[in-house]
This record gives sequence, C-alpha cells and structure tokens, in this order.
Amino acid sequence: MNDTPSLLDLHQFVVKEHYGLLKMTDAYDILDPETQQKVGMARENISGGMKLLRLLINKRLLPTAVDVTEGEEGGAIAFRITRGFTFLRARVMVEDSSGEHIGYFKSKVFSLGGGFYVYDMQDNQVAEVKGNWKGRNFKFLSPSGNELGLVDMKWGGIGKELFTSADTYMVSLDEDAAQNRIATILLLAAALAIDIVFKETA
Repeated sequence: MNDTPSLLDLHQFVVKEHYGLLKMTDAYDILDPETQQKVGMARENISGGMKLLRLLINKRLLPTAVDVTEGEEGGAIAFRITRGFTFLRARVMVEDSSGEHIGYFKSKVFSLGGGFYVYDMQDNQVAEVKGNWKGRNFKFLSPSGNELGLVDMKWGGIGKELFTSADTYMVSLDEDAAQNRIATILLLAAALAIDIVFKETA
C-alpha cells in the first residue's frame, strides 16, 4: 500500500533543486516536509535547439516549459507552466493535468522588489506574489491584502540534511487556499515560477 500523499492534497511543500554544474535545465524534487517523502517533481522540458540557444542568450529571456508531476520521475502530470519569449514583461501560463489553461502570471514592470501578479482565465487578479530575491522570501497576497501563503527561500526547518549548494525552500499555503484545488495549483506554480521562470527577469 502506498502511503505517499497526493501532491495537491498538501498545504506545505519543500522544494529541493537538483544540483549540477553547467546544467542546461532546472529540476526540483517536491517533498512533504512532515515525512520528507518525495511527492512530486518539477522539471524543465525544452528542445535541444532551445538548450543550444541558452549558450548564447540569457535563458530567462527564452521560452521554457516546466512539467510538474506526481511522485517519482515519470509520474502523472499534475500541472504545467509555460513561458514564451520575454522582453520587458513576462507572461507565464499555467495548465492543469488535462492541458486546460487555468490561469497566468504577469511580471511587474520596473519593480524594485520583484514579484508578479496571478490571474485566472477571466483576467481577474487572484493573488500578488510580493517580495524580493535579496531577502529571499515572498508572500502570496489576495487582492484585498490577505495572506494566502509564503515562500521561504532561507528555510532551515525539518530536513536540514537535505541542503546542498542548490536551492531548497519551503512553500506554505493558507489552509483555506489549500482547500481549493485550482488555487493550490496556481500558488504552487507561482512558487516554482519565482525560481525557475522569473528570477533575473522581474
């Protein structure tokens, strides 16, 4: 019997980057902080040609796609994050497991602190990701200013032995937000996008 919880049933996640010198794509394990069990993976999925372009152009300006899967490598798709070519303001789409778009992120223009906005497919703002890379912590805020969750990139809680020179951070969602499956997908996708998609461009 498999006692590993489903990725999207959790409201706290540890995201641990795979370490590698000169790696061309990013990959992360997603862990349950209570048990340290692996509950999912996030992995960039791009063509060989796009990998070659990264040798010439900052990868944060190029298209990318991130597949987030349940459990171990090769598990079922939980959701997908995609971004096209970026100039001043990145637009990042989020798809559910069936490939349906459920929301998107739009980076802030000329923001000193960093962060971006989260929208549903009716163009309603559902959250703001606010924080900065220098302080290495972010908040998810509702349009009314209520806190929906946190991303702590200086996390030093359970599982310190997991740390390497690669990033390891904690994502915590408000319990009410975690009860909504689409909100869970969008906020976990936003947390991953902070490091994989928006870092160095927002």
